[in-house]
Amino acid sequence: MKIIGLTGGIGSGKSTVAGFLAELGAAVIDLDKVGHEVVKSGGPAFKKVVGAFGEGILNTKGEIDRARLADIVFKDREALACLNRIVHPAIDKVIQERIGEFRRRGVKVVVLEAAAMLEAGKARQADEIWVTTAPEATALKRIGERSGYAEGEARARLRSQLSNQERVKHADVVIDTDSSLEELKAKVKTEWNKLQGRLGNKVK
Repeated sequence: MKIIGLTGGIGSGKSTVAGFLAELGAAVIDLDKVGHEVVKSGGPAFKKVVGAFGEGILNTKGEIDRARLADIVFKDREALACLNRIVHPAIDKVIQERIGEFRRRGVKVVVLEAAAMLEAGKARQADEIWVTTAPEATALKRIGERSGYAEGEARARLRSQLSNQERVKHADVVIDTDSSLEELKAKVKTEWNKLQGRLGNKVK
């Protein structure tokens, strides 16, 4: 089994690339979704997060309001570090369980889709690191269209993360997503075929 760590900044096209890899036969684990699961009421990290940040982060249904929590941690590096210390062990446990299940099923390629993989020091979980990149103007446009953020807020979110240059330093594969969907799909297929070669599989 080959484990691919797929990472990239907000608006870099990472989820689109993950979707194309899934179409090609990879099993994709979206770490953002796993992060949602572990902080849900009853989840393994719920009580610790509420204990650390207070009941003010809860919505009327008693669930953690992720927008409120994000507003706290994006403005405070210490708060973000605290949140990471709580949720990452819970996320790691879920990931290992799912990878184990995929291995038992004979899955050959698992993609860990994670925006903050490098920032969190999680690159060791993957055999290869694939990085998606896009120019800032393209990323800002995508963020605005998808999330409705004003340009200032979108820019702040973008710049709170590692730069493309920093991510690329750690990359085994770099995919520039500043292209049409058809062109991007072709790029992903090319990299998939190269991966199959590294795995010793014949490309169809």
